[in-house]
Amino acid sequence: MADKIRVVVLYGGRSGEHEVSLKSGASVLRHLDRARFEVIPVSIDKTGRWQWNDLARIDPAQAALPILPDAPEMRLARGADGRCVLMPISKSATDPIEIDVVFPVMHGPLCEDGTVQGLLELAEVAYVGSGVLASAVSMDKDVAKRLAEFAGVPVAPYRVLTRKAFAADRTASLARAVEGLSLPVFVKPCNMGSSVGIHKVKTWDALGPALDDAFRYDVKVLVEQGVDAREIEVAVLDGATLFASVASELNPNAHHEFYSYEAKYLDPDGARVDLPAKLDANQMERVRALAVQVFGALECSDLARVDFFLDRKTGEFCFNEINTLPGFTSISMYPKMMEASGVPYGELLTRLVHLALDRYQQRHALERGYSS
Repeated sequence: MADKIRVVVLYGGRSGEHEVSLKSGASVLRHLDRARFEVIPVSIDKTGRWQWNDLARIDPAQAALPILPDAPEMRLARGADGRCVLMPISKSATDPIEIDVVFPVMHGPLCEDGTVQGLLELAEVAYVGSGVLASAVSMDKDVAKRLAEFAGVPVAPYRVLTRKAFAADRTASLARAVEGLSLPVFVKPCNMGSSVGIHKVKTWDALGPALDDAFRYDVKVLVEQGVDAREIEVAVLDGATLFASVASELNPNAHHEFYSYEAKYLDPDGARVDLPAKLDANQMERVRALAVQVFGALECSDLARVDFFLDRKTGEFCFNEINTLPGFTSISMYPKMMEASGVPYGELLTRLVHLALDRYQQRHALERGYSS
């Protein structure tokens, strides 16, 4: 039998979504086909240390992967034959481990914003997910909206503030933030996910404190017009042609103002999900087409979850945000939407690994413009 493909499940990271990644990583680890893949768990702790975690010490049934304190510290390197290897920093830790593909199951800054992707490009190893460009622009809510709008996809009105300008002239920044907008508005860090640092502002007096908190997470913040809207999501999977799943709808329970971090991950009754979303045939076709359009406009690869608002008054969709490494927890919507569209979890992971390997081979075959 042919050798199994060695897949590094990379989890943890230095973002505010570290704990979400531990849950996503556990789910991916549990569902990867062990008949096809040799799975190698590698964690990044909150200080940035990379560690190889012995699979034999990990309970496959646990809800979140551990970061073992005594696990050997590793780094990526090139082996003698040119293959990427996990190299122990301490020679006594373990032998170098040759790897074929990295599955980064991480969310947020320094994880899905192009930084890890750039490192993996330099290491010349295949990896699941979008490349450096798409990861970076998709992570930045402002830039993603600008590109989507340029491609003809509607977006809700919003303003952008920088922490530098806000600190220099708070009064002028607050005035600029509300220009042309009406209550309620949403305050969002531009480069965070999982609803971290997001506030629904219902009085102008609350705008300043909301911005103060959002600037804890990013140097650029959106102030976006609140819309009486339904929250619709679509999962997109790469391949010979782009495949958009059936859409789902998130309905936060009444005790949550919106689909917050608490509603997503801490409250088991935080939201009701309609899968498929209760849309008519034309609406379903429209939002799936928009999701593919956004995926292409941002030059994404492999997978993404694209989120929209459906305005209750106008019946129009507008682009909210895109996640190039969406959650893969047991309750995450990307794998659930794919499963509802005929792609079971295990098959989805297998397809993603092979997409990563195919893309790597295509890029590796390009002329580099220099002689080796």
